[in-house]
Amino acid sequence: MIAVGVTVERAELGHYRHSTTEAVRRFQEARGLIATGVCDRTTWSALVEAGYRLGDRLLYLRSPMLRGDDVLDLQGGLDSLGFDTGRIDGIFGPQTADAVVQFQRNIGLTTDAVCGPEVCAALARLGGRTTTMGAASVRERERLQAAPARLAGRRVVVGQPGGLDALAASMGRLLQEHGATIALLQHPDASVQAREANAFAADAFVGLDVTDGVVTRVAYYETPGFRSTGGAHLADLVRANLTVRAGLVCADPAGLRLPLLRETRMPAVVVMLGPPSQVVEHSGRVAAALVRAIKDWVASPVPDA
Repeated sequence: MIAVGVTVERAELGHYRHSTTEAVRRFQEARGLIATGVCDRTTWSALVEAGYRLGDRLLYLRSPMLRGDDVLDLQGGLDSLGFDTGRIDGIFGPQTADAVVQFQRNIGLTTDAVCGPEVCAALARLGGRTTTMGAASVRERERLQAAPARLAGRRVVVGQPGGLDALAASMGRLLQEHGATIALLQHPDASVQAREANAFAADAFVGLDVTDGVVTRVAYYETPGFRSTGGAHLADLVRANLTVRAGLVCADPAGLRLPLLRETRMPAVVVMLGPPSQVVEHSGRVAAALVRAIKDWVASPVPDA
């Protein structure tokens, strides 16, 4: 924790007590994770990734894919110069490798798709990384605006970790009635859901979960330098429809870096429904509200400029 700029009381070093819990919570908030104060697998992975700086290691395409803040900085730098890395997600995938090759070709370097000292130096010389929204966000907006403005024929995934089968099935039936092609995913591992949604080539992903709180929360993907315009707009529509049509109290949507949001390639939202008793009692209205939000989003997938 100290290595990534979050400190704990020295007297607590070696012990997981109040100061450590608060430090973990602050780190989670800064990284766009759910702030529980518990160092779970997602938080530990984020801690490891936060320790990398661009130039610390060679970056290249491999399996499993390299992840880290150095990859995020590389993608942000390339994106700011107009090279298409796909989503800025801190994961060195095929699109990032292609962007490195294009960058190398443009500046006269060997096109080996490896980000080493020469690529890092060239990025720093040409402008490096920007934290403003760059070309990736613009490309997503253009891609969504070019898609058909109807639900018929669109591919939608409804995912959940377990326990929400009835709600997901109700959504599936309603979406199919509108002509959509549906995939219902159930798995406790969000990364597994994301891989299956990507393989399905979905147009949109709605992840369901339940919170013990009295307020429903909706999240979309956002990281420094990239905000999913389509995901953010879908989150706004989900919040509005759940409030008006299902009577749920909803917080303002938040841009987070949860694994499911980060690893899906399409606009996605995670809906953390609460309170559980109200969700169960009004599950039909909740399903109808979520489907209406998807229908509204397909008709207008990005907010007016």
